[in-house]
Amino acid sequence: MEPRSIRIGWSSSSSSTLVGLRSLQREGDITKRLLEACCPQLWPRTPPVCVALAALPARSFQIDFERDCFRKDGAPFRYVSGSVHYARVPRPAWRDRLLRLYMAGLNAVQVYVPWNYHEPQPGVYDFTGDRDVEAFLDLAAELGLLVILRPGPYICAEWEMGGLPAWLLWKADIILRSTDPAYLAAVDAWLHVLLPKIKPRLYQHGGNIISVQVENEYGSYYACDPSYLQHLLGTFRALLGPEVLLFTTDGAQVEELRCGTLQGLYATVDFGPDSNVTEAFGAQRHIEPRGPLVNSEYYTGWLDYWGGPHASTSATLVARGLADMLQLGANVNMYMFHGGTNFAYWSGADFKGQYKPVTTSYDYDAPLSEAGDPTEKLFAIRTVISKFQPLPVGPMPPPTPKYAYGWYADLLDVLDVLSPSGPIQSQFPLIFEAVKQAHGFMLYRTQLPRDILAPATLSAPPHGICDRGYVMAAVTLWPQEYQGTLERDGQTELHVKGKAGDTLDVLLENMGRISFGANFSDFKGLLGNLSLDSRPLSKWLIYPLAIDAAIQQGWPHAALPKSSCRGRAGPAFYTGTFETPGIAWDTFVKFPGWSKGQLWINGFNLGRYWPHQGPQQTLFVPGSILRVGCPNNITVLELEGAPPNPFLLFLDQPLFNRTFSHSPLDKE
Repeated sequence: MEPRSIRIGWSSSSSSTLVGLRSLQREGDITKRLLEACCPQLWPRTPPVCVALAALPARSFQIDFERDCFRKDGAPFRYVSGSVHYARVPRPAWRDRLLRLYMAGLNAVQVYVPWNYHEPQPGVYDFTGDRDVEAFLDLAAELGLLVILRPGPYICAEWEMGGLPAWLLWKADIILRSTDPAYLAAVDAWLHVLLPKIKPRLYQHGGNIISVQVENEYGSYYACDPSYLQHLLGTFRALLGPEVLLFTTDGAQVEELRCGTLQGLYATVDFGPDSNVTEAFGAQRHIEPRGPLVNSEYYTGWLDYWGGPHASTSATLVARGLADMLQLGANVNMYMFHGGTNFAYWSGADFKGQYKPVTTSYDYDAPLSEAGDPTEKLFAIRTVISKFQPLPVGPMPPPTPKYAYGWYADLLDVLDVLSPSGPIQSQFPLIFEAVKQAHGFMLYRTQLPRDILAPATLSAPPHGICDRGYVMAAVTLWPQEYQGTLERDGQTELHVKGKAGDTLDVLLENMGRISFGANFSDFKGLLGNLSLDSRPLSKWLIYPLAIDAAIQQGWPHAALPKSSCRGRAGPAFYTGTFETPGIAWDTFVKFPGWSKGQLWINGFNLGRYWPHQGPQQTLFVPGSILRVGCPNNITVLELEGAPPNPFLLFLDQPLFNRTFSHSPLDKE
């Protein structure tokens, strides 16, 4: 059927309110849906036609402070929303995840925009492929979902540096999330790129974005700078116009709301299922005596930290809390509805007395699992929603197929030119930001200054390792003489020995910049010099490693690496291949006997694995990155030691080694 252009509107004789739909061009099924919903008298007795109106009224989404509700096109409105982060979901799976959200009875999706995902270098922007936020917003509109947009500039989200670009730290004394001129200049430049893409998609302009959040949980940040929020408010208004609904979100504590709110920004709160609903909304009422009740982050689960147990929240508890809020007439966004995956280096970290890096999996014990499958919690939530508003007609899409592909043991141990520009010479170590390395790894190399026949103490100053340093002492870049690991908030001393002139290598890993916590300027690398028996080492060669670029260009599979049939201690690359059984389905990869490292399949960085630390034991592999009919290339960077006979297992379900029941009151 040829696409038709339709324009549909309607009016009520008892009301002056008109609701219009912009001109849409859709395939026949969308045309049918619109005509059935809006003009049943035209369907099915007549084929799709063009219904012309003299004029369409303005659309509106506003706050009714007298009746304590939102009004959409003049009518009372309540949203039941869920968070889905496009940056944590491969683009081929966007439709599947949003459709499941819609079929669960939700009428809106809440979306973060991570600044650092789109501006990797100052003035260099990427809105293509998985980063095409406009396509994601348009897909939500196509599926009938409204959008609550959270463009930051800071988003938290357990995302690397809370969404702020690491290159901000190139100015070492910058004060983030403040009126620091250098910070504001970068923010303004970014918002002048992003917000013009958003403006045409605002509800008032015919789009589906009903509200836009300014900053995020600013009341939890130490700066407490109202001038900063005032500056953002002015920028958002200038770029988005006077009609858009702007709001803030903070924890349900009066002190947090005091620093996180501003006149002109509607204040909302966030809290989980074990909070007292009346008390939590009472905190919102302290700032907003009238207007709709809004929980912008109703926690359906919780995040995982490396070394901790897997968080789990009762479906019954989540459903009961949702029912309590809906009974009060509140608007609710479920955080998360689908968590997804922190691919590559995008997982952040919390600072709660110590550095707590977040796992690669962002499953969050959400209603949709990391792989996008409906859980018991989703159906419990759907049942609650059905008591307050009609559900979409039709079944919930079934879980996507999973497959256990088997294992590979074709082991190749390699290192080639990962630092094509060569090393940087420095008397003392330089941090990542000083050499403009945002993520991943750098190698620090020096030589032993003298013969060390008895083991000497190699030590780092307090807070000098950010975040893990893998120490080798020998004469080659990737030797077998692995000495051990120095780590942040952990071991800061090792014993080494060797001859004068022997190479001392330290491979530094960035485990993710802090996304939540007071200590926010989270520099990476060797932040202080290493000492050998209290004598500072000097004359360093510093190699910024462009591992991802090399792998995306076909290395090491296109090279002729050294062969090895056994694993060894210390950082080393291992490669192999496997084939799918005729169809590329989602799967989960397990690491029997491996220690810690990074995994790439077909050049796609699937993230960090760390089974010894847990709780996460598997990495999610989206079927969309796999090839059918030809080998799939695997590259593993193992950092501490592979098993004697390395292989991987591909499973049809994820594994966690420890689980605990958890329902957080807040982010403390």
